[in-house]
Amino acid sequence: MNHDPFDGLTEFLAVAEHKSFTLAATRLAVTPTAVSHAIKLLERRTGVLLFQRTTRRVALTEAGASLFARLRPAASEIDEALAVLSGFRDQPMGTLRLTAPRLSGALLMEPLIPLFREAYPQVTLDISLDDATVDLMAGGFDAGIRLGESIEKDMIAVRLTPDLQWSVVGSPAYFAKAGKPVIPEDLTRHECIGFRFSTSGSAHRWEFRRESRDFTVGVEGGVIVNDRRLLVAAARSGSGLAYACDLEIADELADGRLERVLQPFVPLSSALYLYFPSRTQTQPKLRAFIDLATRWIAEKGGLGRR
Repeated sequence: MNHDPFDGLTEFLAVAEHKSFTLAATRLAVTPTAVSHAIKLLERRTGVLLFQRTTRRVALTEAGASLFARLRPAASEIDEALAVLSGFRDQPMGTLRLTAPRLSGALLMEPLIPLFREAYPQVTLDISLDDATVDLMAGGFDAGIRLGESIEKDMIAVRLTPDLQWSVVGSPAYFAKAGKPVIPEDLTRHECIGFRFSTSGSAHRWEFRRESRDFTVGVEGGVIVNDRRLLVAAARSGSGLAYACDLEIADELADGRLERVLQPFVPLSSALYLYFPSRTQTQPKLRAFIDLATRWIAEKGGLGRR
């Protein structure tokens, strides 16, 4: 019969430390008979007597003392390892892996990274910016950030932002040169800055709504980018019109470097949510990030100006 090489070692260590079968049984929450039986099986398996027993005392034999001397450091290391493991349950620590769309890089991640690291230095942030739909489990991520409409129903989702308002914007210099479109179809006669998603290679659609009907307009122009900051910068420079989220152009709208057009035709889109599988909801490192992020966003009034 095959035996587990660790059978009886827990009982052996307890008896050796307490020099008593009764005290060892109390520590292990078993009966003295069970402890005695485990020790007898260990001695039978090894072929070595480990304890000298009398009615008054229990003492290690020379072989038992040798085994105890070797096992005790290993047992201490196991206890320390389990103590560290319990730390993952009780306090934020370890690595928190997040996947988020590029849109959230400047809006959320840049300000949150230093705040989180200062508050939780025991946690390493591992952030991947990716516009594609990501399988959290397959990718080894603890959580993701995406538009609510793209999140699977079996995920737990925490709302981070209000519904997102998108706008068609241009610089005063561009409008002075090319005029302003009045209806979405006018965009076919304007220079429009395209945005291409890095992962899929597909273009971001310019979506509009008229009388409860959603539609898109095919746009063209001399600039196509795959970086949100470059998109905004190109619009600021007068290179054309951009279709951008108000959160990423809040400062430019506030100081007049960019102006909106076609606003009655641009609908709201879903908010950004942080989502995760139910199995991870109790992880302190994730809970800490959620609490800090939602608190910071609330203090910012839902992410108005940066």
